[in-house]
Amino acid sequence: MSSTAGQVTRCKAAVAWEAGKPLVIEEVEVAPPQADEVRLKILFTALCHTDVYFWEAKGQTPVFPRMFGHEAGGIVESVGEGVTDLKPGDHVLPIFTGECKECPHCLSEESNLCDLLRINTDRGVMLSDGNSRFSINGKPVFHFLGTSTFSEYTVVHVGCVAKINPEAPLDKVCILSCGISTDLGATLNVAKPKKGQSVAVFGLGAVGLAAAEGARIAGASRIIGIDLNPSRFNEAKKFGVTEFVNPKDYDKPVQEVITEMTNGGVDRSLECTGSVQAMISAFECVHDGWGVAVIVGVPNKDDAFKTHPINLLNERTLKGTFFGNYKPRTDIPGLVEKYMNKELELEKFITHTVSFSEINKAFDYMLKGESLRCIIRMEA
Repeated sequence: MSSTAGQVTRCKAAVAWEAGKPLVIEEVEVAPPQADEVRLKILFTALCHTDVYFWEAKGQTPVFPRMFGHEAGGIVESVGEGVTDLKPGDHVLPIFTGECKECPHCLSEESNLCDLLRINTDRGVMLSDGNSRFSINGKPVFHFLGTSTFSEYTVVHVGCVAKINPEAPLDKVCILSCGISTDLGATLNVAKPKKGQSVAVFGLGAVGLAAAEGARIAGASRIIGIDLNPSRFNEAKKFGVTEFVNPKDYDKPVQEVITEMTNGGVDRSLECTGSVQAMISAFECVHDGWGVAVIVGVPNKDDAFKTHPINLLNERTLKGTFFGNYKPRTDIPGLVEKYMNKELELEKFITHTVSFSEINKAFDYMLKGESLRCIIRMEA
């Protein structure tokens, strides 16, 4: 694996040249890792809605040409100066956020918001020197979320790499590097429903279904799925959803519907859409006295959350979460072990698999709402 250490590597990568245009398979040059960096050989990657969102570049600062991709599994090819806890051949998951293990957040048991390595969607270069490790004909191709896994090789900061059990199938556990962990953790680590409690999940895409799966694992007695698309309910049953509510079927706010269904409100709710109205509904549908609502979805930058203060005074709790409150290097290897011990099902999230040359099909599936997770095989 390390015969190419210290050298520029040429490989295939799927490059986004313009917003919303199909990715193009190109030969790129990948520079060797610098201090505190590792170069990874990506074996499997998946498409997350965040990739699509920034590829469309609606409402963000466009950064192109760019290498997207941040849900993946691979093997360490070489390491830069100062890297001691990873070596060539290690099986790893690159993570879009990091854990330096030294800042106040990393040293706190209550936070995973690393000061050095927390998510930065605008940055297209490496931290150490402000340069990209990708180039085509001497011109840079920019990074995405510090991972850029739509490339056969990528360079990542060591703090954004989780070393995992080498026996774990990378084509399955790769989806733990973003969405599934985020929403599973939102339920298990933040909402923390008790056995027998009721849980409402707003949005039944892959994000919401992972939140529902967390509620199922926790032993919730009722899991109410809220979505505008009734065709999602049958799939949601596989993840423990017991009841379905379509807000369009009612002439009153959905929080009132849920409150009536549950004799005062659900014990826990999770908002997984990014809609600020859904966030308000998720908060206002929890029971007074003990109800907890958790915001997972990312709102538009101009949104404002509005609710009457009495809802807080009546002992309802509103929380936010980032990456399910998991510390990437410390906690994600344990989630992989849960899968290996059959405590966690991942296969039901994977609806499609395509070859690297067909990567644009993965975008088509997601844009049409046909996929939860599409795995992209980097090797033929």
